[in-house]
This record gives sequence, structure tokens and C-alpha cells, in this order.
Amino acid sequence: MAMYVSLLQFTEQGIRNVKDTIKRAAAATAEAEKMGVKVTDSFWTMGAYDVVLLLEAPNDETASAFSLKLGALGNVKSQTMRAFSRKEMESILAKVK
Repeated sequence: MAMYVSLLQFTEQGIRNVKDTIKRAAAATAEAEKMGVKVTDSFWTMGAYDVVLLLEAPNDETASAFSLKLGALGNVKSQTMRAFSRKEMESILAKVK
């Protein structure tokens, strides 16, 4: 499974209802599972982003579908990046000539 890092920022709606953030995270994790995405960890953070999610998905399309579905709920905006493990990066670098 491919790994992804998703950086979330609360929208106005999301911050207005911030007391529900834990419940929303549980619901998002359950929805992710239905879509074939595993939320491996969640962190609430200080700074430019409010939440960081670590995800595993079978492909970019599935990860994108989850991000779009999450954003459509209106509580967060996201930036999702593909992440490579050390082993994957070694394989990538082996192709650099």
C-alpha cells in the first residue's frame, strides 16, 4: 500500500464546531476504511496546519477520492502528498543514472 501525508486546515465551519473534531476524526477513519484507505495516525498540530493524517491507500486515485470526500463535508481543506519509505526511495534512486 502507498503511504500519504495529509495536511488539514479547519474551515470556518470546522473551527466553529471544533469541539466535535475527535468525533469527526473517528467518522472519517471509519469512512476511509470503507473506501480502502487506512488512517494509520492522526495528530492535532499547532502552526499552519491543524491536523496531520498519515494514510495508507492502494493507489493515488483512492487517496484522492478520500481527500475529496473529506473536503466535501466542509470542515477541513487538505493538501495530500505521496510519501516514500526508505526502501521505496532506495528503489527510486537505483533508477537514477
